[in-house]
Amino acid sequence: MAQDRLIADIADRMLADLDELVEAMNDAESEIVPSLAADRAIAEEMSASNRANITAVLHGLRFDTRSTGPATPPREALDVLRTVVRRGLDLDVMFQAYRRGQTVVWQHFMRLAPTMTPPGPELVDVIDRFAEVMFTYVDRVLLELVAEAQRIREEMQGGALARRTETVRLILDGAPIDERVAAGRLGYELAQRHTAAVLWLQDSAGDDGTLESVATSLARAVRARPPLTISAGVRAVWAWLPGEAFTSVAELRHTVTRAPAGVRVAMGPTREGLAGFRSSHADALVVEQLVAENPGGERLVAFDDIAPIAALARDERDAAQFVAATLGALASDDERGARLRATLRVYLAAADNASVAAEHMHTHRNTILQRVGKATELLGHPPGQRRLGLMTALDVVHYLGPRVLTGGAPTPTGAR
Repeated sequence: MAQDRLIADIADRMLADLDELVEAMNDAESEIVPSLAADRAIAEEMSASNRANITAVLHGLRFDTRSTGPATPPREALDVLRTVVRRGLDLDVMFQAYRRGQTVVWQHFMRLAPTMTPPGPELVDVIDRFAEVMFTYVDRVLLELVAEAQRIREEMQGGALARRTETVRLILDGAPIDERVAAGRLGYELAQRHTAAVLWLQDSAGDDGTLESVATSLARAVRARPPLTISAGVRAVWAWLPGEAFTSVAELRHTVTRAPAGVRVAMGPTREGLAGFRSSHADALVVEQLVAENPGGERLVAFDDIAPIAALARDERDAAQFVAATLGALASDDERGARLRATLRVYLAAADNASVAAEHMHTHRNTILQRVGKATELLGHPPGQRRLGLMTALDVVHYLGPRVLTGGAPTPTGAR
């Protein structure tokens, strides 16, 4: 039938616009339900759920225009639901998000359909059919999610996990709570110093207990008592390491290098008491937000590492413009550029001592000097001439990765 072909063609066009559509859904849902974009872990799960849901519906329509999507929600939809329940968020956030996402998809369809068939009975039939599919699918998914949420809550009810999660949520929300009562519920002393950590898996695999094990290893590495941990998503864990400030994160970094591939860690500063518990975690989330999109970056980054560049790095566009203006041709997104930037960063941090830089990079002093010389040609001026700006730009690229590289300015004549 012509109507079936038209519906399949519209589904194809919408799949071609999938990235744009998912981004619009994410933005709309984050606006109405900010808790679904409170941090990277839950925001990524929301985005994955949006992509999986709309893909399921559109793929179904491509091959069977009578389809109303799969009978059960996709795994990604269940992932974000579990995070919502385990964080103690009201289930209403899911209803609001689904209805807002549904509206975005419907608006996209209504802009597209009239461009593919003229006004008339056929267009009306196509609109009616798509509306039936959308409403039927969303209603069915929401019913399934409510049932799953109830099952998870019953599983958690009265358990130590539920009490711990709820108590942590109250602390992080700044709710009035007696410190001693909270400490009793958590089995963790709050009237002490804490170093918060956010641990996550870089790939798409779910956590099987690896992250909690790594958190325990981090505490052991600095001779701290066992950490407090709670699940923050299917691939993320929040942790607090008790005890005094760490004079160096070298042991922590060494521990993470021995962890399974894909494990990454963002560390907050060491702070004291209930307020410190909360503020150290907030700073760890800032670190995670900045470095998570650089999968090739360091596996453990501490707040002190990025504190000098945090304000600039939060605005990716401004950061990229600053990097391009400061590094010029040294901002090229290629292997050679990366090698020269890494060498120059270590050299400047070593107070221009090539021998110290060579030891740090496990190479020869002459190699360091040669690379610094090439980097200087690309910059067009001695590195020490604009030291502060240059070190800042190199740190921005180091921690944020290629997304702040714009290719740089043309290479000066002879700098090859």
